[in-house]
Amino acid sequence: MIDSGTTAWMLVCTALVLLMTPGLAFFYGGMTRAKSVLNMMMMSFVAIIVVTVAWVLYGYSLAFDTAGEGGGINQIIGGLDYVGLSGVFNAVYEGLIVEGGNVTAEAAAADNFPLMVFSAFQLTFAIITVALISGAIADRAKFGAWVLFSLVWATVVYFPVAHWVWGGGWLTQLGIEDFAGGTVVHINAGAAALALALVLGKRTGWRKEPMRPHNLTLVLLGTGLLWFGWFGFNAGSELAPDQTAGLAFMNTQVATAVAAGAWLVVEKLRDGHATTLGVASGAVAGLVAITPACGFVDPWAAVVIGLLAGVGCAYAVGLKYKLGFDDSLDVVGVHLVGGVIGAVALGFVAAYPFLPGQNKGILIEGGQISQLGLQVLGPVAVGGYSFVMSWVIGKIIDKTMGFRIPQEAEVTGVDVSTHAETGYDLGTVYASGVSSPNGPTTPAPKKVDA
Repeated sequence: MIDSGTTAWMLVCTALVLLMTPGLAFFYGGMTRAKSVLNMMMMSFVAIIVVTVAWVLYGYSLAFDTAGEGGGINQIIGGLDYVGLSGVFNAVYEGLIVEGGNVTAEAAAADNFPLMVFSAFQLTFAIITVALISGAIADRAKFGAWVLFSLVWATVVYFPVAHWVWGGGWLTQLGIEDFAGGTVVHINAGAAALALALVLGKRTGWRKEPMRPHNLTLVLLGTGLLWFGWFGFNAGSELAPDQTAGLAFMNTQVATAVAAGAWLVVEKLRDGHATTLGVASGAVAGLVAITPACGFVDPWAAVVIGLLAGVGCAYAVGLKYKLGFDDSLDVVGVHLVGGVIGAVALGFVAAYPFLPGQNKGILIEGGQISQLGLQVLGPVAVGGYSFVMSWVIGKIIDKTMGFRIPQEAEVTGVDVSTHAETGYDLGTVYASGVSSPNGPTTPAPKKVDA
């Protein structure tokens, strides 16, 4: 039997998570220079297209088909029973239960909802994970190369990792906890972002020319959309409208607010002023860090995680200058570092185990030290795999079709050179007599060449 309430809840959460990718486009777009804003936003929107097609054809099956060959659980990758989403329409979602190291399927009658809805929900996670990577290579990547990278990376990195952690793979069987994607999404994307930043190299003029965000109002708009959508991301990952979903919802709000405030305090003490970019970055850092832990911890622990994320990520974004890699929009400092903070902190403060039959408890109150080891193993395994594979994929693309645009096109602006468009048609504004960059309003000429 299908529970209509749970189905409606999951459909709403799916829409919320999908909204996060356009929100990310605003967030990233505002952080770039004006000459690259459209390309930056297009990289997020094309991720929706590419990942959706791959997910329907084979991605969902590789990530969440737990039958595998011969009826056994394949620890590395899923089976092919759901290729083209065949067999999904009439199926009901059945949660994975780990018992004694073995994965079994068990449906809770009160929370049954269509498997197609579960597939759609998980698709939105795959989309935004790919889109997150783009922030590290702003201003300098070929659009076609990015499209190809998105397809290959989703296929050989995201789908297997989702299977490892959520789909019955080897990390599932070991008992790792990742409520909503700290490891699968943020550490995965952050490690890939670092690899691509190294493959493409530094932007022309990096550290010599100002490369400040061109539109902080877009950044704040994107932050608001991300914050709003993240409630579907985290609370929706309970896959039922119940007490744990409420806990995840509250923890998401608490950790995000604390992290945003902590980042502002760091800025004020370190730089003498608190900034709008700081509050936006701090909020995202809090959202990232609480993601793996939101359904496992008490709100007081969410305060701690948010504080650690706000302070830790505020300092981590400066590592690119010390280590010499050009992570354009701080994907490494926020998503990789924030994801690690949340995943590892979970090993200390987890109080509500997601998997039935496992009473891990809070480590500081006598919980199992082995869980802390798993929470370290997950980021190391996923981060290492993602970094190596992303570097290899990026290098192959770079050596064949080229991954970076020519220097002349980069200086001119990737919007004009790649898309033949500009984000702001300021010439029309000035010609119309509305405003002038050189002084007071000027009369409009009789004839304007469009």
